Amino acid sequence: MTEKEKMLAGKLYHAGDELAKELRRTKCKIHEINNMHPDQIQPREKAFRELFHSIGGNFNIESPFFCDYGENITIGENFYANHNCIILDCAKVTIGDNVLFGPSVSVFTAGHPVDTDLRLKGLEYAFPITIGNNVWIGGGTIINPGITIGDGAVIGAGSIVTKDIPPNVIAVGNPCKVLREINEDDKVRYFKDRTV
Repeated sequence: MTEKEKMLAGKLYHAGDELAKELRRTKCKIHEINNMHPDQIQPREKAFRELFHSIGGNFNIESPFFCDYGENITIGENFYANHNCIILDCAKVTIGDNVLFGPSVSVFTAGHPVDTDLRLKGLEYAFPITIGNNVWIGGGTIINPGITIGDGAVIGAGSIVTKDIPPNVIAVGNPCKVLREINEDDKVRYFKDRTV
């Protein structure tokens, strides 16, 4: 297997010369995107469509944005990412429809072995991340490798997601834990005791 094939298969791999060329190409594209004038809406959209595996219609990704490869990212319809989004897409990242990212959301498929000897050999790993439809990820959240976040979930700001999150819940904290299910009261309550 090539190092890229190992990376995408969830095996230990070396991010050496073979992958360094792809990383550099992506960094150049990201530099171009992040330095476009905000009025360059169509060129930015075109550049993101070239960067990602696929992205639906009606999306807005604020600058700066960072990713490793781009080609491993699939995003559905109606996506919004606030400033300083980071997606380390050494494995597949799949984001559903109607997803909102607050500022400084980080999605990390990549990691390093805990064992010192393996780390010193330069080995890395990556596991896919899936974010369902209608999900809101609060600002400053970190999503770790191998995580699935279910449809309709809301992740509170500053959370560190280390385990899968089921659908239709509010989950918060470090580590992120389910606070409660989203219910009928949420149709009239938009924040704490504030109602529509």
